Amino acid sequence: MASKKKRDDLEMSFFDHLEELRKRLIAIAIVILVASIICFTFVNQILDFLTMQADKLELIYTTPAEAFMSQMRLAFTAGALLTLPFTLYQILAFIMPALRETEKKSIILLLISMIFLFFLGMSFGYYIVFPFALTFFLGFAREGLLPLFTISRYISFVVSFIVAFGVVFQVPLIFWFLGHLSIISSSFLRVNRKYAVLIIAILSAVMTPPDVFSQILMIIPLMVLYEIGLLLVRLTERKRARLEEVIQ
Repeated sequence: MASKKKRDDLEMSFFDHLEELRKRLIAIAIVILVASIICFTFVNQILDFLTMQADKLELIYTTPAEAFMSQMRLAFTAGALLTLPFTLYQILAFIMPALRETEKKSIILLLISMIFLFFLGMSFGYYIVFPFALTFFLGFAREGLLPLFTISRYISFVVSFIVAFGVVFQVPLIFWFLGHLSIISSSFLRVNRKYAVLIIAILSAVMTPPDVFSQILMIIPLMVLYEIGLLLVRLTERKRARLEEVIQ
């Protein structure tokens, strides 16, 4: 009888968690929807901002609905990006009750760092690297070969470009997380630094136009991020070592 009651309590707890998750997902969807509607009212200004780096570039659309649908997708993307802190907060609030106090502090710091690095990476990609990439691609224009970009392809290119930099700037946090799980160590990162430089150079060559200056613009921040990640792993190891000394 007691075991059945315990099982019922566990099932209620499980369904309670599902209900809380459902409410948080609904809240995320509503906030993104509202933000997207607001962004749609300013979609022309957002599009002007995205074409700001493309001097005198005129966009075209080749189907009747392409311009409207592209602006809808742009508004939704902008809404999702602007509400990213709220989305991450809802995810964090859902898992927080299962964490210890020390873990909660680490997760909050991780969340703030993720948001900061993501938007920092997007800003770096758009303001620093993207102008050189666009100049390279526009350089193929000549008499009889005009650069006519459709609005859908241009928006897709710009958004994927800057979001990629936002993701790349998460490298230090990835290293910290892997170091926290003892999957990698600072000594491993130091010993394999030369291989990391090679991988970074290859990634830079793939992600940027094939000119040395643009590749250097990509290599420098990635190397800085690599060293920051190494430092975070080292600090994690020192903290773990101090805790082990206290326990012993």
